[in-house]
Amino acid sequence: MAASANANSTYTNPILPGWHSDPSCIFVPEQDNTFFCTVSTFLTFPGIPIYASKDLQNWKLVSNAFNRQSQVPRLANETSQTQQDGLWAPTLRYRTGKFYLATSYVSMQPAFTAQGLLFTSDNPYSDDAWSDPMHFHLGDIDPDLFWDDDGTVYVSYAGISQQNLDLKTGATGPAYKIWSGSGGRTPEGPHIYKKDGWYYLSIGEGGTELGHRQTVARSRRVSGPYEGYSGNPLLTNANTTEYFQTVGHADFFEDANGNWWGAALATRSGPQWTVYPMGRELVLFPVRWEEGDWPVVDQVRGRMDGWDLPSAGSCKGIPGDGAYVDASDDVHFAPGSSIPSHFLYWRFPKEDSFAVSPPGHPFSLRLLPSESITGNGVPGNDVESTAITLIMRRQSHTYFAYSVDVSFGPQVDGEEVGVTVFLTQFQHIDLGIVLLPSAEDSDTLVPHVRFRVTYLGAQGVDIPETIIQPLTQRHSSSTVQARLQIQAVNTTHYALSARVLGVAEFKFETHAEARLVSGGTGPFTGALLGVYATSNGGLGQTASYISNWKYHGHGQYIGG
Repeated sequence: MAASANANSTYTNPILPGWHSDPSCIFVPEQDNTFFCTVSTFLTFPGIPIYASKDLQNWKLVSNAFNRQSQVPRLANETSQTQQDGLWAPTLRYRTGKFYLATSYVSMQPAFTAQGLLFTSDNPYSDDAWSDPMHFHLGDIDPDLFWDDDGTVYVSYAGISQQNLDLKTGATGPAYKIWSGSGGRTPEGPHIYKKDGWYYLSIGEGGTELGHRQTVARSRRVSGPYEGYSGNPLLTNANTTEYFQTVGHADFFEDANGNWWGAALATRSGPQWTVYPMGRELVLFPVRWEEGDWPVVDQVRGRMDGWDLPSAGSCKGIPGDGAYVDASDDVHFAPGSSIPSHFLYWRFPKEDSFAVSPPGHPFSLRLLPSESITGNGVPGNDVESTAITLIMRRQSHTYFAYSVDVSFGPQVDGEEVGVTVFLTQFQHIDLGIVLLPSAEDSDTLVPHVRFRVTYLGAQGVDIPETIIQPLTQRHSSSTVQARLQIQAVNTTHYALSARVLGVAEFKFETHAEARLVSGGTGPFTGALLGVYATSNGGLGQTASYISNWKYHGHGQYIGG
Protein backbone atom coordinates (compact mmCIF):
# COMPACT_ATOMS: atom_id res chain seq x y z
CA MET A 1 0.00 0.00 0.00
CA ALA A 2 1.42 3.40 -0.95
CA ALA A 3 2.23 5.89 1.76
CA SER A 4 -0.16 8.38 0.21
CA ALA A 5 -3.23 6.13 0.49
CA ASN A 6 -4.76 8.32 3.17
CA ALA A 7 -3.10 11.52 1.97
CA ASN A 8 -5.00 14.74 1.50
CA SER A 9 -2.39 17.48 1.04
CA THR A 10 -0.10 18.40 -1.83
CA TYR A 11 3.30 20.06 -1.67
CA THR A 12 6.41 20.47 -3.80
CA ASN A 13 9.99 19.34 -3.37
CA PRO A 14 12.65 20.26 -2.50
CA ILE A 15 11.57 21.70 0.85
CA LEU A 16 15.11 23.00 1.43
CA PRO A 17 16.17 24.08 -2.07
CA GLY A 18 19.81 24.64 -2.90
CA TRP A 19 22.73 22.69 -1.50
CA HIS A 20 21.32 20.96 1.61
CA SER A 21 22.75 17.45 1.66
CA ASP A 22 22.72 14.54 4.14
CA PRO A 23 19.68 15.78 6.10
CA SER A 24 18.68 14.90 9.64
CA CYS A 25 15.30 16.10 10.92
CA ILE A 26 13.29 15.87 14.14
CA PHE A 27 9.97 17.04 15.57
CA VAL A 28 10.05 18.57 19.06
CA PRO A 29 6.65 19.05 20.74
CA GLU A 30 8.33 20.76 23.72
CA GLN A 31 9.56 23.49 21.37
CA ASP A 32 6.06 24.66 20.44
CA ASN A 33 5.52 21.77 18.01
CA THR A 34 8.49 22.74 15.84
CA PHE A 35 10.36 20.71 13.24
CA PHE A 36 14.16 21.08 13.00
CA CYS A 37 16.54 19.97 10.25
CA THR A 38 20.30 20.13 9.75
CA VAL A 39 22.62 19.28 6.85
CA SER A 40 26.27 18.78 5.91
CA THR A 41 28.48 21.81 5.24
CA PHE A 42 31.95 20.35 4.50
CA LEU A 43 34.40 23.29 4.13
CA THR A 44 31.97 26.20 4.46
CA PHE A 45 31.75 28.40 7.55
CA PRO A 46 29.62 28.99 9.51
CA GLY A 47 28.57 25.37 9.33
CA ILE A 48 25.94 22.84 10.31
CA PRO A 49 22.90 25.14 9.99
CA ILE A 50 19.78 24.55 12.08
CA TYR A 51 16.52 25.19 10.22
CA ALA A 52 13.13 25.39 11.96
CA SER A 53 9.58 25.11 10.63
CA LYS A 54 6.05 24.80 11.96
CA ASP A 55 4.49 23.47 8.73
CA LEU A 56 7.27 21.50 6.96
CA GLN A 57 7.12 24.03 4.13
CA ASN A 58 8.49 27.34 5.42
CA TRP A 59 11.97 26.85 6.86
CA LYS A 60 13.96 29.48 8.71
CA LEU A 61 17.68 29.45 9.52
CA VAL A 62 17.68 29.84 13.31
CA SER A 63 21.33 29.12 14.17
CA ASN A 64 24.59 27.59 13.00
CA ALA A 65 25.93 24.94 15.37
CA PHE A 66 29.46 25.57 14.06
CA ASN A 67 29.79 29.35 14.36
CA ARG A 68 33.17 29.99 16.06
CA GLN A 69 36.62 29.22 14.75
CA SER A 70 37.59 27.87 18.17
CA GLN A 71 35.03 25.06 17.85
CA VAL A 72 36.83 23.35 14.94
CA PRO A 73 40.09 25.22 14.32
CA ARG A 74 41.57 22.56 12.05
CA LEU A 75 39.15 23.56 9.27
CA ALA A 76 41.67 26.29 8.38
CA ASN A 77 44.14 23.66 7.20
CA GLU A 78 41.93 21.75 4.77
CA THR A 79 43.29 22.69 1.35
CA SER A 80 43.52 19.34 -0.45
CA GLN A 81 42.54 19.15 -4.11
CA THR A 82 39.62 16.89 -3.24
CA GLN A 83 37.90 19.89 -1.54
CA GLN A 84 35.75 17.35 0.33
CA ASP A 85 37.08 17.77 3.84
CA GLY A 86 35.24 19.20 6.82
CA LEU A 87 31.96 18.41 8.53
CA TRP A 88 29.94 15.53 7.11
CA ALA A 89 26.47 14.10 7.66
CA PRO A 90 25.21 15.35 11.04
CA THR A 91 22.51 13.64 13.10
CA LEU A 92 20.21 15.93 15.10
CA ARG A 93 18.33 14.57 18.13
CA TYR A 94 16.48 15.99 21.17
CA ARG A 95 16.25 14.48 24.63
CA THR A 96 15.09 15.87 28.00
CA GLY A 97 15.44 19.53 27.13
CA LYS A 98 18.67 19.37 25.16
CA PHE A 99 19.57 19.20 21.48
CA TYR A 100 22.39 16.83 20.49
CA LEU A 101 24.17 17.06 17.15
CA ALA A 102 26.68 14.38 16.20
CA THR A 103 28.78 14.76 13.08
CA SER A 104 32.00 13.49 11.58
CA TYR A 105 35.00 15.68 10.85
CA VAL A 106 36.72 14.30 7.76
CA SER A 107 40.20 15.10 6.54
CA MET A 108 41.54 13.78 3.24
CA GLN A 109 45.17 14.67 3.91
CA PRO A 110 47.61 13.06 4.37
CA ALA A 111 45.17 10.12 4.53
CA PHE A 112 41.44 9.74 5.08
CA THR A 113 40.43 10.12 8.73
CA ALA A 114 37.08 10.64 10.45
CA GLN A 115 36.58 11.93 13.98
CA GLY A 116 33.34 12.14 15.92
CA LEU A 117 32.15 15.53 17.20
CA LEU A 118 29.17 16.10 19.48
CA PHE A 119 27.65 19.59 19.81
CA THR A 120 24.90 20.31 22.34
CA SER A 121 22.50 23.19 22.99
CA ASP A 122 19.52 24.03 25.17
CA ASN A 123 18.49 26.83 22.80
CA PRO A 124 18.49 26.02 19.07
CA TYR A 125 17.72 29.66 18.20
CA SER A 126 21.09 30.97 19.39
CA ASP A 127 24.56 30.50 17.91
CA ASP A 128 26.12 31.19 21.29
CA ALA A 129 24.16 28.38 22.94
CA TRP A 130 25.86 25.70 20.85
CA SER A 131 28.72 24.14 22.79
CA ASP A 132 32.26 23.49 21.77
CA PRO A 133 32.24 19.92 20.45
CA MET A 134 33.07 16.90 22.53
CA HIS A 135 35.39 14.62 20.56
CA PHE A 136 34.88 10.88 20.41
CA HIS A 137 36.41 7.96 18.54
CA LEU A 138 34.61 7.07 15.34
CA GLY A 139 35.43 4.21 13.03
CA ASP A 140 33.95 5.87 9.94
CA ILE A 141 31.66 8.69 8.81
CA ASP A 142 27.97 9.48 9.47
CA PRO A 143 27.43 8.98 13.22
CA ASP A 144 23.88 8.32 14.43
CA LEU A 145 22.68 8.86 18.01
CA PHE A 146 20.18 6.50 19.66
CA TRP A 147 19.06 6.29 23.29
CA ASP A 148 17.83 2.86 24.38
CA ASP A 149 15.15 2.46 27.04
CA ASP A 150 17.76 2.04 29.79
CA GLY A 151 19.43 5.34 28.85
CA THR A 152 22.44 3.80 27.10
CA VAL A 153 23.54 5.88 24.12
CA TYR A 154 24.60 4.12 20.95
CA VAL A 155 26.47 5.55 17.99
CA SER A 156 26.10 3.73 14.68
CA TYR A 157 28.15 4.75 11.67
CA ALA A 158 29.02 3.87 8.08
CA GLY A 159 30.01 0.31 7.75
CA ILE A 160 27.48 -0.43 9.43
CA SER A 161 28.97 -0.67 12.94
CA GLN A 162 27.90 0.41 16.41
CA GLN A 163 29.43 1.43 19.73
CA ASN A 164 28.13 2.91 22.95
CA LEU A 165 29.04 6.49 23.91
CA ASP A 166 29.43 8.22 27.28
CA LEU A 167 27.92 11.69 26.76
CA LYS A 168 29.89 13.15 29.66
CA THR A 169 33.39 11.95 28.80
CA GLY A 170 33.29 10.98 25.11
CA ALA A 171 34.48 7.47 25.98
CA THR A 172 33.27 4.79 23.59
CA GLY A 173 32.83 1.07 23.97
CA PRO A 174 34.06 -1.59 21.56
CA ALA A 175 32.68 -1.35 18.03
CA TYR A 176 30.85 -4.25 16.39
CA LYS A 177 29.21 -4.71 13.01
CA ILE A 178 25.40 -4.83 13.09
CA TRP A 179 24.45 -5.15 9.40
CA SER A 180 26.13 -5.35 6.03
CA GLY A 181 23.23 -3.82 4.13
CA SER A 182 21.26 -5.37 1.30
CA GLY A 183 24.24 -5.73 -1.03
CA GLY A 184 24.74 -2.20 -2.31
CA ARG A 185 28.13 -0.55 -2.10
CA THR A 186 29.01 2.02 0.54
CA PRO A 187 26.49 1.29 3.30
CA GLU A 188 26.34 4.55 5.26
CA GLY A 189 24.13 7.13 6.94
CA PRO A 190 22.55 4.78 9.51
CA HIS A 191 19.66 5.81 11.77
CA ILE A 192 17.98 3.64 14.40
CA TYR A 193 14.37 4.02 15.57
CA LYS A 194 12.44 1.96 18.12
CA LYS A 195 8.82 1.28 17.26
CA ASP A 196 6.35 -1.38 18.42
CA GLY A 197 9.06 -3.38 20.17
CA TRP A 198 11.32 -3.45 17.10
CA TYR A 199 14.60 -1.65 16.48
CA TYR A 200 14.53 -0.42 12.89
CA LEU A 201 17.81 0.39 11.15
CA SER A 202 17.64 2.51 8.00
CA ILE A 203 20.73 3.18 5.88
CA GLY A 204 21.83 4.62 2.54
CA GLU A 205 23.45 2.32 0.00
CA GLY A 206 24.82 2.41 -3.52
CA GLY A 207 26.86 5.60 -3.16
CA THR A 208 25.41 9.08 -3.36
CA GLU A 209 25.15 8.97 -7.16
CA LEU A 210 22.56 7.53 -9.57
CA GLY A 211 22.54 4.18 -7.74
CA HIS A 212 21.69 5.74 -4.38
CA ARG A 213 18.95 4.01 -2.38
CA GLN A 214 17.56 3.66 1.12
CA THR A 215 17.22 0.26 2.76
CA VAL A 216 15.89 -0.94 6.11
CA ALA A 217 16.39 -3.82 8.54
CA ARG A 218 15.06 -4.61 12.03
CA SER A 219 15.88 -6.53 15.17
CA ARG A 220 14.46 -7.22 18.61
CA ARG A 221 17.78 -6.04 20.09
CA VAL A 222 19.54 -2.74 19.42
CA SER A 223 22.81 -4.57 18.86
CA GLY A 224 21.27 -6.96 16.34
CA PRO A 225 21.31 -9.23 14.50
CA TYR A 226 19.30 -7.18 11.99
CA GLU A 227 17.11 -8.79 9.35
CA GLY A 228 16.78 -6.93 6.06
CA TYR A 229 13.39 -6.06 4.57
CA SER A 230 12.45 -8.35 1.69
CA GLY A 231 11.08 -5.32 -0.16
CA ASN A 232 14.39 -3.39 -0.14
CA PRO A 233 15.23 -0.90 -1.42
CA LEU A 234 12.69 1.03 0.59
CA LEU A 235 13.32 4.19 -1.44
CA THR A 236 15.17 4.89 -4.68
CA ASN A 237 14.83 6.65 -8.01
CA ALA A 238 17.62 4.62 -9.60
CA ASN A 239 16.90 3.30 -13.10
CA THR A 240 13.95 5.64 -13.57
CA THR A 241 13.30 8.68 -15.76
CA GLU A 242 12.40 10.84 -12.72
CA TYR A 243 13.83 14.36 -12.65
CA PHE A 244 14.76 13.88 -8.98
CA GLN A 245 17.68 11.43 -8.83
CA THR A 246 20.30 10.18 -6.31
CA VAL A 247 17.57 9.85 -3.64
CA GLY A 248 18.76 8.48 -0.28
CA HIS A 249 20.49 9.23 3.02
CA ALA A 250 17.10 9.51 4.70
CA ASP A 251 15.97 10.26 8.25
CA PHE A 252 12.45 9.54 9.59
CA PHE A 253 10.42 11.54 12.13
CA GLU A 254 6.88 11.58 13.51
CA ASP A 255 4.63 14.66 13.67
CA ALA A 256 2.06 15.74 16.30
CA ASN A 257 -0.67 13.70 14.58
CA GLY A 258 1.28 10.47 14.68
CA ASN A 259 2.11 10.61 10.96
CA TRP A 260 5.60 9.66 9.88
CA TRP A 261 7.69 11.59 7.38
CA GLY A 262 11.04 11.10 5.75
CA ALA A 263 13.70 13.61 4.72
CA ALA A 264 16.31 12.62 2.14
CA LEU A 265 18.73 14.15 -0.30
CA ALA A 266 18.07 14.27 -4.02
CA THR A 267 19.50 15.87 -7.13
CA ARG A 268 17.44 17.69 -9.74
CA SER A 269 19.21 16.28 -12.78
CA GLY A 270 17.15 13.64 -14.51
CA PRO A 271 18.88 10.32 -15.26
CA GLN A 272 21.42 12.13 -17.47
CA TRP A 273 22.94 13.49 -14.23
CA THR A 274 25.07 16.10 -15.99
CA VAL A 275 23.45 19.44 -15.05
CA TYR A 276 22.63 19.86 -11.34
CA PRO A 277 24.27 23.06 -10.09
CA MET A 278 22.42 23.15 -6.77
CA GLY A 279 23.83 19.74 -5.88
CA ARG A 280 22.05 17.55 -3.36
CA GLU A 281 18.90 19.13 -1.94
CA LEU A 282 16.49 18.19 0.85
CA VAL A 283 13.26 16.45 -0.16
CA LEU A 284 10.29 15.36 1.97
CA PHE A 285 8.12 12.27 1.60
CA PRO A 286 5.32 10.69 3.67
CA VAL A 287 5.95 7.35 5.37
CA ARG A 288 3.17 4.83 6.04
CA TRP A 289 4.26 2.77 9.05
CA GLU A 290 1.61 0.42 10.38
CA GLU A 291 2.05 -1.14 13.81
CA GLY A 292 4.58 -3.97 13.76
CA ASP A 293 5.09 -3.63 10.01
CA TRP A 294 7.80 -2.29 7.74
CA PRO A 295 7.71 1.36 6.64
CA VAL A 296 6.37 2.02 3.14
CA VAL A 297 7.09 5.21 1.19
CA ASP A 298 6.22 6.88 -2.10
CA GLN A 299 8.67 7.65 -4.86
CA VAL A 300 10.20 11.12 -4.53
CA ARG A 301 8.98 13.59 -7.11
CA GLY A 302 8.69 17.34 -7.45
CA ARG A 303 4.97 17.31 -6.67
CA MET A 304 3.97 15.09 -3.77
CA ASP A 305 0.81 13.98 -1.99
CA GLY A 306 1.24 13.58 1.75
CA TRP A 307 -0.38 13.60 5.11
CA ASP A 308 -2.19 16.69 6.32
CA LEU A 309 0.47 19.38 6.63
CA PRO A 310 0.54 21.36 9.89
CA SER A 311 -0.94 24.83 9.74
CA ALA A 312 1.31 27.58 8.40
CA GLY A 313 -0.38 30.20 10.54
CA SER A 314 2.37 30.39 13.15
CA CYS A 315 5.39 30.24 10.82
CA LYS A 316 6.21 33.92 11.27
CA GLY A 317 6.52 33.38 15.00
CA ILE A 318 9.73 31.34 14.76
CA PRO A 319 12.43 33.04 16.87
CA GLY A 320 15.80 34.19 15.56
CA ASP A 321 16.94 36.73 12.99
CA GLY A 322 17.98 34.31 10.26
CA ALA A 323 16.47 34.21 6.79
CA TYR A 324 13.87 31.85 5.41
CA VAL A 325 15.54 29.42 3.06
CA ASP A 326 13.81 30.64 -0.11
CA ALA A 327 13.86 34.35 0.78
CA SER A 328 15.38 37.03 -1.43
CA ASP A 329 18.38 39.13 -0.37
CA ASP A 330 18.30 42.90 -0.34
CA VAL A 331 21.37 43.68 1.76
CA HIS A 332 22.72 47.22 2.10
CA PHE A 333 25.41 46.72 4.80
CA ALA A 334 24.04 49.56 6.89
CA PRO A 335 26.20 51.05 9.66
CA GLY A 336 25.92 48.93 12.78
CA SER A 337 24.55 45.91 10.92
CA SER A 338 26.11 42.45 10.75
CA ILE A 339 26.80 40.11 7.88
CA PRO A 340 23.67 37.94 7.44
CA SER A 341 23.83 34.53 9.09
CA HIS A 342 23.13 32.65 5.84
CA PHE A 343 26.23 34.11 4.16
CA LEU A 344 29.09 31.63 3.88
CA TYR A 345 32.88 31.62 3.68
CA TRP A 346 35.11 28.88 2.27
CA ARG A 347 36.96 27.86 5.44
CA PHE A 348 37.65 30.78 7.81
CA PRO A 349 38.07 34.38 6.64
CA LYS A 350 40.79 36.65 7.92
CA GLU A 351 39.43 38.91 10.61
CA ASP A 352 40.11 42.11 8.63
CA SER A 353 39.15 40.84 5.17
CA PHE A 354 35.56 42.06 5.49
CA ALA A 355 34.23 45.23 7.14
CA VAL A 356 30.64 46.50 7.17
CA SER A 357 30.29 50.28 6.59
CA PRO A 358 33.96 51.16 7.23
CA PRO A 359 34.88 54.83 7.78
CA GLY A 360 34.12 56.89 4.70
CA HIS A 361 32.15 54.07 3.02
CA PRO A 362 28.76 53.69 4.69
CA PHE A 363 26.32 51.14 3.30
CA SER A 364 29.05 49.02 1.81
CA LEU A 365 31.13 45.94 2.55
CA ARG A 366 34.89 46.44 2.30
CA LEU A 367 36.94 43.59 0.89
CA LEU A 368 40.72 43.27 1.24
CA PRO A 369 42.17 40.97 -1.41
CA SER A 370 43.57 37.52 -0.81
CA GLU A 371 46.36 36.13 -2.94
CA SER A 372 43.95 33.91 -4.83
CA ILE A 373 40.57 32.25 -4.70
CA THR A 374 41.89 29.32 -6.72
CA GLY A 375 44.23 26.71 -5.30
CA ASN A 376 45.72 26.46 -1.86
CA GLY A 377 47.25 29.89 -1.39
CA VAL A 378 50.45 30.24 0.60
CA PRO A 379 51.41 26.91 2.24
CA GLY A 380 50.66 26.90 5.93
CA ASN A 381 48.41 25.64 8.66
CA ASP A 382 46.46 28.65 9.83
CA VAL A 383 43.90 31.21 8.76
CA GLU A 384 46.55 33.74 7.68
CA SER A 385 47.92 31.35 5.07
CA THR A 386 44.77 29.63 3.81
CA ALA A 387 42.03 32.30 3.99
CA ILE A 388 40.47 33.57 0.80
CA THR A 389 38.44 36.74 0.40
CA LEU A 390 35.18 35.21 -0.72
CA ILE A 391 31.67 35.59 0.75
CA MET A 392 28.65 33.75 -0.66
CA ARG A 393 25.11 32.47 -0.30
CA ARG A 394 23.48 29.31 -1.64
CA GLN A 395 21.81 29.30 -5.03
CA SER A 396 18.34 28.32 -3.82
CA HIS A 397 16.25 28.78 -6.98
CA THR A 398 16.41 27.32 -10.47
CA TYR A 399 15.78 30.79 -11.89
CA PHE A 400 17.25 33.82 -10.15
CA ALA A 401 19.01 37.15 -10.53
CA TYR A 402 21.97 38.06 -8.32
CA SER A 403 23.82 41.38 -8.48
CA VAL A 404 26.14 43.67 -6.54
CA ASP A 405 27.44 47.17 -7.11
CA VAL A 406 31.22 47.52 -7.02
CA SER A 407 33.36 50.55 -6.23
CA PHE A 408 37.00 49.79 -7.01
CA GLY A 409 40.07 51.91 -7.69
CA PRO A 410 42.76 49.30 -8.44
CA GLN A 411 46.39 50.45 -8.30
CA VAL A 412 48.48 47.33 -8.94
CA ASP A 413 48.58 44.96 -11.90
CA GLY A 414 46.27 41.97 -11.31
CA GLU A 415 44.06 43.42 -8.59
CA GLU A 416 40.51 42.13 -9.05
CA VAL A 417 37.06 42.14 -7.50
CA GLY A 418 34.15 40.18 -8.92
CA VAL A 419 31.18 37.87 -8.64
CA THR A 420 31.31 34.11 -8.85
CA VAL A 421 29.32 30.92 -9.19
CA PHE A 422 31.44 28.85 -6.86
CA LEU A 423 31.49 25.08 -6.33
CA THR A 424 35.00 24.61 -4.94
CA GLN A 425 38.31 26.46 -5.11
CA PHE A 426 39.08 24.42 -8.22
CA GLN A 427 35.73 24.86 -9.94
CA HIS A 428 34.07 28.25 -10.32
CA ILE A 429 32.77 30.75 -12.89
CA ASP A 430 33.98 34.34 -12.35
CA LEU A 431 33.19 37.78 -13.70
CA GLY A 432 35.55 40.43 -12.36
CA ILE A 433 36.89 43.95 -12.67
CA VAL A 434 40.65 43.53 -12.99
CA LEU A 435 43.55 45.93 -13.63
CA LEU A 436 45.61 44.78 -16.63
CA PRO A 437 48.01 46.33 -19.16
CA SER A 438 46.33 48.10 -22.05
CA ALA A 439 46.37 46.31 -25.39
CA GLU A 440 47.58 49.54 -27.00
CA ASP A 441 50.28 50.35 -24.43
CA SER A 442 51.60 47.61 -22.16
CA ASP A 443 53.04 50.22 -19.82
CA THR A 444 49.56 51.60 -19.09
CA LEU A 445 47.30 49.74 -16.68
CA VAL A 446 43.59 49.86 -17.48
CA PRO A 447 40.57 48.36 -15.69
CA HIS A 448 39.04 45.49 -17.64
CA VAL A 449 36.06 43.17 -17.28
CA ARG A 450 37.27 39.59 -17.28
CA PHE A 451 35.19 36.42 -17.56
CA ARG A 452 36.99 33.18 -16.87
CA VAL A 453 36.31 29.66 -15.65
CA THR A 454 38.39 27.53 -13.33
CA TYR A 455 37.54 23.87 -13.90
CA LEU A 456 39.26 20.71 -12.71
CA GLY A 457 36.21 18.49 -13.05
CA ALA A 458 35.52 15.59 -15.38
CA GLN A 459 37.02 15.43 -18.83
CA GLY A 460 34.85 15.99 -21.88
CA VAL A 461 33.37 19.30 -20.73
CA ASP A 462 33.89 22.30 -22.99
CA ILE A 463 35.62 25.05 -21.02
CA PRO A 464 34.77 28.52 -22.37
CA GLU A 465 37.60 30.79 -23.34
CA THR A 466 38.55 33.68 -21.09
CA ILE A 467 37.05 36.97 -22.29
CA ILE A 468 38.73 40.30 -21.48
CA GLN A 469 37.22 43.66 -22.38
CA PRO A 470 38.65 47.06 -21.38
CA LEU A 471 36.30 49.20 -19.34
CA THR A 472 37.85 52.55 -20.13
CA GLN A 473 41.13 54.05 -21.26
CA ARG A 474 41.46 55.90 -17.99
CA HIS A 475 44.50 55.44 -15.79
CA SER A 476 44.27 52.96 -12.93
CA SER A 477 43.89 55.75 -10.39
CA SER A 478 40.27 56.13 -11.52
CA THR A 479 37.61 54.44 -9.40
CA VAL A 480 35.33 52.12 -11.32
CA GLN A 481 31.65 52.06 -10.37
CA ALA A 482 30.06 48.96 -11.87
CA ARG A 483 27.17 46.57 -11.45
CA LEU A 484 27.96 42.87 -11.84
CA GLN A 485 25.14 40.39 -12.31
CA ILE A 486 24.60 36.64 -12.56
CA GLN A 487 21.28 35.25 -13.78
CA ALA A 488 19.89 31.79 -14.35
CA VAL A 489 17.31 32.27 -17.06
CA ASN A 490 16.96 28.56 -17.84
CA THR A 491 17.96 25.24 -16.25
CA THR A 492 21.23 24.85 -18.14
CA HIS A 493 23.00 28.23 -18.41
CA TYR A 494 24.03 31.29 -16.43
CA ALA A 495 24.12 34.77 -17.95
CA LEU A 496 26.88 37.00 -16.55
CA SER A 497 26.85 40.70 -17.29
CA ALA A 498 28.57 43.95 -16.32
CA ARG A 499 27.76 47.57 -16.82
CA VAL A 500 29.70 50.64 -15.78
CA LEU A 501 27.57 53.10 -13.87
CA GLY A 502 27.52 56.37 -15.75
CA VAL A 503 28.96 54.89 -18.98
CA ALA A 504 25.88 53.96 -20.98
CA GLU A 505 27.82 52.77 -24.02
CA PHE A 506 29.66 50.02 -22.14
CA LYS A 507 28.03 46.59 -22.35
CA PHE A 508 29.31 43.15 -21.44
CA GLU A 509 27.37 39.89 -21.35
CA THR A 510 28.27 36.25 -21.76
CA HIS A 511 26.94 32.83 -20.84
CA ALA A 512 28.30 29.76 -19.08
CA GLU A 513 26.95 26.25 -18.75
CA ALA A 514 25.64 25.21 -15.35
CA ARG A 515 27.35 21.90 -16.05
CA LEU A 516 30.61 23.64 -15.14
CA VAL A 517 29.49 23.71 -11.49
CA SER A 518 27.84 20.28 -11.42
CA GLY A 519 29.88 17.53 -9.77
CA GLY A 520 33.57 17.33 -10.62
CA THR A 521 35.63 18.49 -7.63
CA GLY A 522 32.41 19.32 -5.78
CA PRO A 523 30.37 16.08 -5.83
CA PHE A 524 29.05 16.74 -2.33
CA THR A 525 28.46 20.50 -2.56
CA GLY A 526 26.31 22.86 -4.64
CA ALA A 527 26.51 26.25 -6.31
CA LEU A 528 27.26 29.26 -4.12
CA LEU A 529 26.88 32.84 -5.37
CA GLY A 530 29.01 35.64 -4.05
CA VAL A 531 31.81 38.15 -4.36
CA TYR A 532 35.57 37.83 -4.18
CA ALA A 533 38.65 40.05 -4.11
CA THR A 534 42.12 38.89 -5.08
CA SER A 535 45.56 40.18 -6.02
CA ASN A 536 45.98 37.17 -8.36
CA GLY A 537 49.33 36.39 -6.81
CA GLY A 538 50.61 39.93 -7.09
CA LEU A 539 51.43 42.62 -4.55
CA GLY A 540 48.11 44.45 -4.65
CA GLN A 541 46.39 45.36 -1.39
CA THR A 542 43.78 47.85 -2.62
CA ALA A 543 40.40 47.60 -0.92
CA SER A 544 37.21 47.25 -2.92
CA TYR A 545 33.69 48.07 -1.79
CA ILE A 546 30.46 46.33 -2.65
CA SER A 547 26.91 47.52 -2.04
CA ASN A 548 23.33 46.70 -2.98
CA TRP A 549 23.74 42.93 -2.66
CA LYS A 550 20.57 41.55 -4.24
CA TYR A 551 19.37 38.00 -4.81
CA HIS A 552 15.85 37.45 -6.14
CA GLY A 553 14.50 33.96 -6.79
CA HIS A 554 12.27 33.73 -9.86
CA GLY A 555 11.04 30.14 -9.60
CA GLN A 556 11.81 26.46 -9.30
CA TYR A 557 11.84 23.81 -12.00
CA ILE A 558 10.71 20.48 -10.52
CA GLY A 559 10.32 18.38 -13.65
CA GLY A 560 7.51 17.78 -16.07
